[in-house]
Amino acid sequence: MRYPNILHHGAVSGVTGSCHQLQMDAEHALLVDCGLFQGAETSPEGRAGAGRLDIDFSLAGIRALIATHVHIDHVGRIPYLLAAGFKGPILCSEPSAKLLPIVLEDAFKLGFSRDQAKVARYLKLIEQRIVALPYKTWFNLVDSEQLTARIRLQRAGHILGSAYVEVDLHYPVTGERKRVVFSGDLGAPHAPILPAPKAPQRADILVIESTYGDRLHEDRRNRRKRLEQVLEQALADQGTVLIPAFSIGRTQELLYELEDILHRRASSKRAPVNGIDWSNLPIILDSPLASRFTRVYRELEPFWDAEALARVRSGRKPLAFDNLLTVDSHQAHLAMVNRLARTAQPAIVIAGNGMCSSGRIVNYLKAMLGDARHNLLFVGYQAEGTPGRHIQRFAPKGGFVEMDGQRYAIRAQVHTIGGYSAHADQNGLVGFVTRMRRWPSEVRIVHGEVSAKQQLRHESRSAMSRPSVRWRLSFKQRSALVQRFRPS
Repeated sequence: MRYPNILHHGAVSGVTGSCHQLQMDAEHALLVDCGLFQGAETSPEGRAGAGRLDIDFSLAGIRALIATHVHIDHVGRIPYLLAAGFKGPILCSEPSAKLLPIVLEDAFKLGFSRDQAKVARYLKLIEQRIVALPYKTWFNLVDSEQLTARIRLQRAGHILGSAYVEVDLHYPVTGERKRVVFSGDLGAPHAPILPAPKAPQRADILVIESTYGDRLHEDRRNRRKRLEQVLEQALADQGTVLIPAFSIGRTQELLYELEDILHRRASSKRAPVNGIDWSNLPIILDSPLASRFTRVYRELEPFWDAEALARVRSGRKPLAFDNLLTVDSHQAHLAMVNRLARTAQPAIVIAGNGMCSSGRIVNYLKAMLGDARHNLLFVGYQAEGTPGRHIQRFAPKGGFVEMDGQRYAIRAQVHTIGGYSAHADQNGLVGFVTRMRRWPSEVRIVHGEVSAKQQLRHESRSAMSRPSVRWRLSFKQRSALVQRFRPS
Protein backbone atom coordinates (compact mmCIF):
# COMPACT_ATOMS: atom_id res chain seq x y z
CA MET A 1 0.00 0.00 0.00
CA ARG A 2 1.21 3.49 -0.82
CA TYR A 3 1.23 6.04 2.02
CA PRO A 4 -0.31 8.29 3.03
CA ASN A 5 -3.71 6.65 2.53
CA ILE A 6 -7.09 7.97 3.66
CA LEU A 7 -10.08 5.89 4.77
CA HIS A 8 -13.46 7.54 5.22
CA HIS A 9 -15.62 6.10 7.99
CA GLY A 10 -18.40 8.71 7.84
CA ALA A 11 -19.75 11.83 6.09
CA VAL A 12 -19.30 9.98 2.80
CA SER A 13 -22.84 9.81 1.41
CA GLY A 14 -24.16 12.68 3.53
CA VAL A 15 -23.21 15.41 6.00
CA THR A 16 -23.17 13.66 9.39
CA GLY A 17 -20.94 11.10 11.10
CA SER A 18 -17.68 12.80 10.08
CA CYS A 19 -14.78 10.42 10.64
CA HIS A 20 -11.63 10.16 8.51
CA GLN A 21 -8.56 8.00 9.07
CA LEU A 22 -5.18 9.10 7.78
CA GLN A 23 -2.96 6.03 7.50
CA MET A 24 0.46 7.67 7.66
CA ASP A 25 2.42 4.40 7.33
CA ALA A 26 1.85 0.73 8.20
CA GLU A 27 2.10 1.38 11.95
CA HIS A 28 0.80 4.91 12.49
CA ALA A 29 -2.64 6.34 11.81
CA LEU A 30 -4.51 9.48 12.80
CA LEU A 31 -8.28 9.84 13.21
CA VAL A 32 -9.88 13.17 12.29
CA ASP A 33 -13.27 13.50 14.03
CA CYS A 34 -15.63 10.76 15.20
CA GLY A 35 -19.19 12.06 14.92
CA LEU A 36 -22.77 10.89 15.26
CA PHE A 37 -24.90 9.97 12.27
CA GLN A 38 -28.31 11.62 12.01
CA GLY A 39 -31.43 10.87 10.04
CA ALA A 40 -31.02 8.10 7.45
CA GLU A 41 -27.26 8.58 6.99
CA THR A 42 -24.86 5.70 7.68
CA SER A 43 -21.22 4.73 7.49
CA PRO A 44 -19.92 3.76 4.01
CA GLU A 45 -20.55 0.05 4.55
CA GLY A 46 -23.89 0.65 6.27
CA ARG A 47 -22.89 -1.03 9.55
CA ALA A 48 -23.16 2.17 11.63
CA GLY A 49 -25.90 4.77 11.67
CA ALA A 50 -28.13 6.83 13.96
CA GLY A 51 -29.33 3.69 15.75
CA ARG A 52 -26.07 1.72 15.50
CA LEU A 53 -23.31 3.79 17.08
CA ASP A 54 -20.69 1.17 17.95
CA ILE A 55 -17.35 1.69 16.18
CA ASP A 56 -17.35 -0.43 13.01
CA PHE A 57 -13.68 -0.08 12.01
CA SER A 58 -10.36 -1.31 13.39
CA LEU A 59 -8.46 0.91 15.83
CA ALA A 60 -5.12 -0.75 15.07
CA GLY A 61 -2.35 1.83 14.76
CA ILE A 62 -4.56 4.87 15.50
CA ARG A 63 -2.31 6.99 17.72
CA ALA A 64 -4.46 10.09 18.21
CA LEU A 65 -7.85 11.65 17.51
CA ILE A 66 -8.14 15.24 16.29
CA ALA A 67 -11.45 16.97 16.97
CA THR A 68 -11.84 19.76 14.40
CA HIS A 69 -14.73 21.23 16.41
CA VAL A 70 -17.31 20.13 18.96
CA HIS A 71 -20.49 19.73 16.93
CA ILE A 72 -22.11 16.39 17.69
CA ASP A 73 -21.80 15.15 14.09
CA HIS A 74 -18.01 15.47 14.50
CA VAL A 75 -17.45 14.28 18.09
CA GLY A 76 -20.61 12.47 19.21
CA ARG A 77 -19.20 8.95 18.84
CA ILE A 78 -16.15 9.61 21.02
CA PRO A 79 -17.77 7.77 23.98
CA TYR A 80 -18.14 4.72 21.71
CA LEU A 81 -14.57 5.15 20.49
CA LEU A 82 -13.32 5.01 24.08
CA ALA A 83 -15.56 2.02 24.81
CA ALA A 84 -14.03 0.26 21.79
CA GLY A 85 -10.58 0.57 23.37
CA PHE A 86 -9.08 3.78 21.97
CA LYS A 87 -6.21 4.81 24.28
CA GLY A 88 -4.71 7.83 22.51
CA PRO A 89 -4.96 11.58 23.15
CA ILE A 90 -7.79 13.81 21.90
CA LEU A 91 -6.19 16.83 20.22
CA CYS A 92 -8.17 20.03 19.72
CA SER A 93 -7.93 23.83 19.91
CA GLU A 94 -7.87 25.68 23.21
CA PRO A 95 -11.52 26.87 22.99
CA SER A 96 -12.65 23.38 21.97
CA ALA A 97 -10.87 21.95 25.00
CA LYS A 98 -13.28 23.96 27.20
CA LEU A 99 -16.37 23.11 25.14
CA LEU A 100 -15.73 19.43 24.40
CA PRO A 101 -16.33 18.04 27.92
CA ILE A 102 -19.78 19.66 27.95
CA VAL A 103 -20.69 18.04 24.62
CA LEU A 104 -19.32 14.64 25.62
CA GLU A 105 -21.03 14.72 29.01
CA ASP A 106 -24.34 15.16 27.21
CA ALA A 107 -23.49 12.41 24.70
CA PHE A 108 -22.57 10.03 27.55
CA LYS A 109 -25.83 10.70 29.39
CA LEU A 110 -27.86 10.10 26.25
CA GLY A 111 -26.05 6.97 25.11
CA PHE A 112 -24.67 5.29 28.24
CA SER A 113 -25.73 6.34 31.72
CA ARG A 114 -27.07 9.23 33.78
CA ASP A 115 -25.55 7.80 36.96
CA GLN A 116 -23.62 10.79 38.32
CA ALA A 117 -20.69 8.71 39.63
CA LYS A 118 -20.22 7.10 36.20
CA VAL A 119 -20.53 10.47 34.49
CA ALA A 120 -17.89 11.96 36.79
CA ARG A 121 -15.43 9.09 36.13
CA TYR A 122 -16.03 9.41 32.41
CA LEU A 123 -15.46 13.19 32.41
CA LYS A 124 -12.24 12.75 34.37
CA LEU A 125 -11.06 10.31 31.69
CA ILE A 126 -12.01 12.77 28.93
CA GLU A 127 -10.17 15.64 30.59
CA GLN A 128 -7.06 13.47 31.00
CA ARG A 129 -7.15 12.64 27.27
CA ILE A 130 -7.69 16.16 25.94
CA VAL A 131 -4.59 17.99 24.71
CA ALA A 132 -5.31 21.66 23.96
CA LEU A 133 -3.27 23.04 21.07
CA PRO A 134 -2.84 26.74 20.30
CA TYR A 135 -3.64 27.81 16.76
CA LYS A 136 -0.79 28.27 14.27
CA THR A 137 1.61 26.06 16.26
CA TRP A 138 3.16 22.78 15.10
CA PHE A 139 2.74 19.76 17.36
CA ASN A 140 5.01 16.73 16.93
CA LEU A 141 3.02 13.53 16.72
CA VAL A 142 5.43 10.82 15.46
CA ASP A 143 9.24 10.76 15.34
CA SER A 144 10.66 7.43 14.16
CA GLU A 145 13.22 6.19 11.64
CA GLN A 146 10.45 5.54 9.12
CA LEU A 147 8.21 8.56 9.76
CA THR A 148 8.09 12.00 11.28
CA ALA A 149 4.67 13.58 11.55
CA ARG A 150 3.43 16.87 12.96
CA ILE A 151 0.10 18.69 12.93
CA ARG A 152 -1.03 22.30 13.09
CA LEU A 153 -4.50 23.74 13.72
CA GLN A 154 -5.74 26.84 11.94
CA ARG A 155 -8.94 28.81 12.53
CA ALA A 156 -11.84 27.47 10.46
CA GLY A 157 -14.41 30.17 11.36
CA HIS A 158 -17.27 27.67 11.73
CA ILE A 159 -17.94 27.78 15.47
CA LEU A 160 -15.81 28.94 18.37
CA GLY A 161 -12.76 26.66 18.53
CA SER A 162 -13.25 25.17 15.06
CA ALA A 163 -10.09 24.32 13.16
CA TYR A 164 -8.83 22.87 9.95
CA VAL A 165 -5.89 20.49 10.25
CA GLU A 166 -2.54 20.56 8.48
CA VAL A 167 -0.57 17.31 8.70
CA ASP A 168 3.10 17.33 7.63
CA LEU A 169 4.57 13.91 6.85
CA HIS A 170 8.22 13.12 6.18
CA TYR A 171 9.48 9.66 5.20
CA PRO A 172 13.27 9.71 5.94
CA VAL A 173 14.03 6.49 4.05
CA THR A 174 12.71 7.81 0.73
CA GLY A 175 13.01 11.52 1.48
CA GLU A 176 9.38 12.04 0.44
CA ARG A 177 7.35 14.81 2.08
CA LYS A 178 3.59 15.25 2.00
CA ARG A 179 1.19 17.78 3.47
CA VAL A 180 -2.39 16.62 4.01
CA VAL A 181 -5.11 19.13 4.93
CA PHE A 182 -8.50 18.26 6.44
CA SER A 183 -10.91 21.20 6.22
CA GLY A 184 -13.28 20.09 8.97
CA ASP A 185 -16.27 22.42 8.62
CA LEU A 186 -15.36 25.81 7.17
CA GLY A 187 -17.21 28.95 8.20
CA ALA A 188 -18.78 31.69 6.15
CA PRO A 189 -16.51 34.73 5.67
CA HIS A 190 -18.77 37.17 7.53
CA ALA A 191 -20.12 34.95 10.29
CA PRO A 192 -20.85 36.73 13.57
CA ILE A 193 -18.35 36.58 16.45
CA LEU A 194 -15.61 34.64 14.58
CA PRO A 195 -12.73 35.71 12.32
CA ALA A 196 -13.01 34.39 8.76
CA PRO A 197 -10.90 31.34 7.82
CA LYS A 198 -7.79 31.83 5.70
CA ALA A 199 -6.68 29.23 3.18
CA PRO A 200 -3.53 27.21 3.90
CA GLN A 201 -0.39 28.04 1.97
CA ARG A 202 -0.27 24.62 0.36
CA ALA A 203 -1.50 21.03 0.38
CA ASP A 204 -0.58 17.89 -1.51
CA ILE A 205 -3.84 16.18 -0.52
CA LEU A 206 -6.94 18.11 0.54
CA VAL A 207 -10.04 16.59 2.17
CA ILE A 208 -12.75 19.25 1.98
CA GLU A 209 -16.35 19.47 3.12
CA SER A 210 -19.10 20.32 0.61
CA THR A 211 -22.27 20.96 2.66
CA TYR A 212 -23.16 24.04 0.61
CA GLY A 213 -21.06 23.22 -2.43
CA ASP A 214 -24.06 23.75 -4.71
CA ARG A 215 -25.34 27.12 -3.49
CA LEU A 216 -24.43 30.66 -2.51
CA HIS A 217 -25.35 32.42 0.74
CA GLU A 218 -26.88 35.84 1.01
CA ASP A 219 -24.50 38.49 2.27
CA ARG A 220 -24.74 39.16 5.98
CA ARG A 221 -26.60 42.48 5.70
CA ASN A 222 -29.35 41.00 3.52
CA ARG A 223 -29.46 37.89 5.69
CA ARG A 224 -30.04 39.93 8.85
CA LYS A 225 -32.63 42.07 7.06
CA ARG A 226 -34.48 38.95 5.93
CA LEU A 227 -34.36 37.55 9.45
CA GLU A 228 -35.90 40.76 10.78
CA GLN A 229 -38.61 40.76 8.08
CA VAL A 230 -39.53 37.12 8.70
CA LEU A 231 -39.71 37.72 12.45
CA GLU A 232 -41.82 40.85 11.99
CA GLN A 233 -44.25 39.05 9.67
CA ALA A 234 -44.40 36.00 11.91
CA LEU A 235 -44.90 37.91 15.16
CA ALA A 236 -47.78 39.86 13.60
CA ASP A 237 -49.70 36.57 13.70
CA GLN A 238 -49.76 36.89 17.50
CA GLY A 239 -47.95 33.63 17.95
CA THR A 240 -44.53 32.20 18.62
CA VAL A 241 -41.57 31.96 16.26
CA LEU A 242 -39.86 28.62 16.80
CA ILE A 243 -36.22 28.39 15.72
CA PRO A 244 -34.62 24.93 15.92
CA ALA A 245 -30.90 25.37 16.49
CA PHE A 246 -28.05 23.25 17.75
CA SER A 247 -26.76 24.27 21.17
CA ILE A 248 -23.38 25.48 20.03
CA GLY A 249 -22.51 27.84 17.22
CA ARG A 250 -25.84 28.58 15.55
CA THR A 251 -27.55 29.48 18.84
CA GLN A 252 -24.86 31.99 19.80
CA GLU A 253 -24.88 33.53 16.31
CA LEU A 254 -28.65 33.92 16.47
CA LEU A 255 -28.48 35.56 19.88
CA TYR A 256 -25.78 37.90 18.57
CA GLU A 257 -27.92 38.91 15.56
CA LEU A 258 -31.13 39.20 17.59
CA GLU A 259 -29.38 41.51 20.08
CA ASP A 260 -28.31 43.67 17.15
CA ILE A 261 -31.87 43.82 15.75
CA LEU A 262 -33.20 44.87 19.17
CA HIS A 263 -30.39 47.41 19.58
CA ARG A 264 -31.08 48.97 16.16
CA ARG A 265 -34.82 49.11 16.83
CA ALA A 266 -34.23 50.84 20.17
CA SER A 267 -31.75 53.30 18.62
CA SER A 268 -34.05 54.21 15.71
CA LYS A 269 -37.01 55.13 17.98
CA ARG A 270 -39.34 53.68 15.35
CA ALA A 271 -42.97 53.14 16.31
CA PRO A 272 -43.97 49.50 16.85
CA VAL A 273 -44.96 47.74 13.60
CA ASN A 274 -48.09 45.54 13.75
CA GLY A 275 -48.31 46.31 17.44
CA ILE A 276 -45.07 44.45 18.29
CA ASP A 277 -43.12 46.04 21.09
CA TRP A 278 -39.60 44.87 20.25
CA SER A 279 -38.15 46.41 23.41
CA ASN A 280 -40.16 43.93 25.51
CA LEU A 281 -40.15 41.00 23.09
CA PRO A 282 -38.99 37.87 24.96
CA ILE A 283 -36.17 35.92 23.35
CA ILE A 284 -36.43 32.51 25.02
CA LEU A 285 -33.44 30.18 25.05
CA ASP A 286 -34.95 26.83 26.03
CA SER A 287 -31.93 24.58 26.29
CA PRO A 288 -29.79 23.99 29.38
CA LEU A 289 -26.97 22.81 27.14
CA ALA A 290 -27.15 25.92 24.95
CA SER A 291 -27.16 28.09 28.07
CA ARG A 292 -23.97 26.39 29.31
CA PHE A 293 -22.30 26.86 25.93
CA THR A 294 -23.34 30.51 25.81
CA ARG A 295 -21.71 31.10 29.20
CA VAL A 296 -18.49 29.47 27.96
CA TYR A 297 -18.66 31.56 24.77
CA ARG A 298 -18.68 34.65 26.99
CA GLU A 299 -15.69 33.32 28.93
CA LEU A 300 -13.84 32.80 25.63
CA GLU A 301 -14.26 36.42 24.60
CA PRO A 302 -10.53 36.79 23.67
CA PHE A 303 -11.22 34.49 20.69
CA TRP A 304 -14.03 36.73 19.34
CA ASP A 305 -13.51 38.85 16.24
CA ALA A 306 -12.91 42.61 16.20
CA GLU A 307 -16.55 43.57 15.57
CA ALA A 308 -17.85 41.57 18.54
CA LEU A 309 -15.17 42.95 20.83
CA ALA A 310 -16.00 46.50 19.74
CA ARG A 311 -19.64 45.95 20.74
CA VAL A 312 -18.52 44.77 24.18
CA ARG A 313 -16.28 47.83 24.60
CA SER A 314 -19.24 50.07 23.77
CA GLY A 315 -21.17 48.59 26.71
CA ARG A 316 -23.37 46.12 24.84
CA LYS A 317 -23.87 42.49 25.89
CA PRO A 318 -24.22 40.49 22.66
CA LEU A 319 -24.86 37.17 24.44
CA ALA A 320 -26.45 38.41 27.70
CA PHE A 321 -28.96 41.15 26.76
CA ASP A 322 -32.01 42.14 28.82
CA ASN A 323 -34.67 40.49 26.59
CA LEU A 324 -32.97 37.09 26.86
CA LEU A 325 -34.76 34.55 29.06
CA THR A 326 -33.36 31.10 29.75
CA VAL A 327 -35.37 27.98 30.57
CA ASP A 328 -33.43 25.31 32.42
CA SER A 329 -35.57 22.72 34.22
CA HIS A 330 -37.80 20.27 32.40
CA GLN A 331 -40.79 21.41 34.45
CA ALA A 332 -40.18 25.04 33.44
CA HIS A 333 -39.83 23.92 29.83
CA LEU A 334 -43.22 22.16 29.82
CA ALA A 335 -44.82 25.19 31.47
CA MET A 336 -43.35 27.47 28.77
CA VAL A 337 -44.63 25.20 25.97
CA ASN A 338 -48.15 25.21 27.46
CA ARG A 339 -48.12 28.96 28.04
CA LEU A 340 -47.03 29.89 24.54
CA ALA A 341 -49.40 27.37 22.94
CA ARG A 342 -52.38 28.83 24.83
CA THR A 343 -51.67 32.57 24.77
CA ALA A 344 -51.30 35.08 21.96
CA GLN A 345 -48.14 36.64 23.34
CA PRO A 346 -45.51 37.13 20.62
CA ALA A 347 -42.22 35.45 21.48
CA ILE A 348 -39.14 33.98 19.85
CA VAL A 349 -38.00 30.56 21.04
CA ILE A 350 -34.63 29.00 20.25
CA ALA A 351 -34.53 25.33 21.20
CA GLY A 352 -32.55 22.25 20.25
CA ASN A 353 -32.00 20.33 18.25
CA GLY A 354 -31.35 21.91 14.90
CA MET A 355 -32.87 19.14 12.77
CA CYS A 356 -35.89 18.53 15.04
CA SER A 357 -34.89 14.90 15.54
CA SER A 358 -34.81 15.17 19.36
CA GLY A 359 -34.56 17.72 22.14
CA ARG A 360 -36.98 20.29 23.48
CA ILE A 361 -37.98 21.66 20.07
CA VAL A 362 -39.99 18.44 19.57
CA ASN A 363 -42.39 19.34 22.41
CA TYR A 364 -42.92 22.79 20.91
CA LEU A 365 -43.63 21.29 17.51
CA LYS A 366 -46.11 18.77 18.91
CA ALA A 367 -47.98 21.54 20.70
CA MET A 368 -47.81 24.30 18.09
CA LEU A 369 -47.11 22.96 14.59
CA GLY A 370 -50.84 22.43 13.96
CA ASP A 371 -51.73 26.07 14.78
CA ALA A 372 -51.50 28.62 11.94
CA ARG A 373 -50.72 31.44 14.42
CA HIS A 374 -47.24 30.04 14.98
CA ASN A 375 -44.22 30.11 12.70
CA LEU A 376 -41.28 27.76 12.31
CA LEU A 377 -38.02 29.25 11.06
CA PHE A 378 -35.19 27.03 9.80
CA VAL A 379 -31.78 28.68 9.77
CA GLY A 380 -29.62 25.60 9.26
CA TYR A 381 -29.15 22.56 7.09
CA GLN A 382 -31.75 19.77 7.43
CA ALA A 383 -30.30 16.33 6.69
CA GLU A 384 -32.22 13.74 4.67
CA GLY A 385 -34.41 11.56 6.87
CA THR A 386 -34.81 14.11 9.69
CA PRO A 387 -38.15 15.63 10.78
CA GLY A 388 -36.78 19.05 9.84
CA ARG A 389 -36.26 18.00 6.22
CA HIS A 390 -39.70 16.37 6.20
CA ILE A 391 -41.37 19.56 7.45
CA GLN A 392 -39.53 21.66 4.86
CA ARG A 393 -40.62 19.31 2.09
CA PHE A 394 -44.28 18.82 3.01
CA ALA A 395 -45.25 22.12 4.65
CA PRO A 396 -46.21 23.76 1.31
CA LYS A 397 -48.58 20.83 0.63
CA GLY A 398 -50.32 21.04 3.98
CA GLY A 399 -48.83 17.71 4.95
CA PHE A 400 -47.86 16.13 8.23
CA VAL A 401 -44.76 15.01 10.06
CA GLU A 402 -44.34 11.94 12.24
CA MET A 403 -42.74 12.37 15.66
CA ASP A 404 -42.49 9.60 18.26
CA GLY A 405 -44.89 7.42 16.28
CA GLN A 406 -47.65 10.03 15.93
CA ARG A 407 -48.66 12.21 13.00
CA TYR A 408 -48.83 15.98 13.43
CA ALA A 409 -50.41 18.27 10.84
CA ILE A 410 -48.25 21.13 9.53
CA ARG A 411 -50.41 24.27 9.66
CA ALA A 412 -47.86 26.71 11.06
CA GLN A 413 -46.03 28.88 8.52
CA VAL A 414 -42.62 27.46 7.69
CA HIS A 415 -39.72 29.69 6.63
CA THR A 416 -36.14 28.94 5.67
CA ILE A 417 -33.25 31.39 5.61
CA GLY A 418 -30.56 29.32 3.95
CA GLY A 419 -27.94 32.04 4.18
CA TYR A 420 -27.97 31.78 7.96
CA SER A 421 -25.45 28.99 7.90
CA ALA A 422 -22.19 28.59 9.77
CA HIS A 423 -20.85 26.73 6.73
CA ALA A 424 -18.96 28.31 3.85
CA ASP A 425 -20.93 28.47 0.60
CA GLN A 426 -19.71 27.45 -2.85
CA ASN A 427 -17.59 30.58 -3.27
CA GLY A 428 -16.01 30.11 0.13
CA LEU A 429 -15.17 26.47 -0.53
CA VAL A 430 -13.75 27.14 -4.00
CA GLY A 431 -11.73 30.02 -2.57
CA PHE A 432 -10.30 27.78 0.14
CA VAL A 433 -8.80 25.62 -2.62
CA THR A 434 -7.76 28.27 -5.13
CA ARG A 435 -6.27 30.77 -2.67
CA MET A 436 -3.51 28.31 -1.77
CA ARG A 437 -0.09 29.32 -3.07
CA ARG A 438 0.55 25.70 -4.07
CA TRP A 439 -2.52 23.80 -5.14
CA PRO A 440 -3.13 20.17 -4.14
CA SER A 441 -2.53 17.31 -6.55
CA GLU A 442 -5.48 15.40 -5.06
CA VAL A 443 -8.77 16.71 -3.66
CA ARG A 444 -11.30 14.51 -1.86
CA ILE A 445 -14.77 15.99 -1.51
CA VAL A 446 -16.74 14.69 1.49
CA HIS A 447 -19.45 15.85 3.90
CA GLY A 448 -22.11 16.73 1.34
CA GLU A 449 -24.97 15.39 -0.71
CA VAL A 450 -24.30 14.16 -4.24
CA SER A 451 -25.33 17.35 -6.04
CA ALA A 452 -23.27 19.51 -3.68
CA LYS A 453 -20.15 17.40 -4.26
CA GLN A 454 -20.60 17.37 -8.03
CA GLN A 455 -21.12 21.12 -8.32
CA LEU A 456 -18.24 21.92 -5.99
CA ARG A 457 -15.98 19.68 -8.05
CA HIS A 458 -17.15 21.34 -11.28
CA GLU A 459 -16.70 24.92 -10.00
CA SER A 460 -13.33 24.21 -8.35
CA ARG A 461 -12.05 22.34 -11.38
CA SER A 462 -13.09 25.21 -13.65
CA ALA A 463 -11.40 27.75 -11.39
CA MET A 464 -8.17 25.75 -11.29
CA SER A 465 -8.22 24.46 -14.88
CA ARG A 466 -5.34 22.17 -14.12
CA PRO A 467 -5.59 18.61 -15.43
CA SER A 468 -2.95 17.29 -13.03
CA VAL A 469 -5.33 17.58 -10.09
CA ARG A 470 -7.13 14.34 -9.24
CA TRP A 471 -10.66 14.77 -7.87
CA ARG A 472 -12.53 12.20 -5.83
CA LEU A 473 -16.14 12.45 -4.78
CA SER A 474 -16.32 10.10 -1.83
CA PHE A 475 -19.61 8.22 -2.05
CA LYS A 476 -18.38 4.80 -0.93
CA GLN A 477 -15.38 3.60 0.99
CA ARG A 478 -14.03 0.87 -1.28
CA SER A 479 -11.64 2.35 -3.81
CA ALA A 480 -13.34 0.57 -6.70
CA LEU A 481 -16.49 2.55 -5.93
CA VAL A 482 -14.83 5.94 -5.39
CA GLN A 483 -15.45 8.04 -8.46
CA ARG A 484 -12.35 9.73 -9.88
CA PHE A 485 -12.42 12.92 -11.91
CA ARG A 486 -9.88 15.01 -13.73
CA PRO A 487 -10.35 18.65 -14.73
CA SER A 488 -10.95 19.17 -18.43
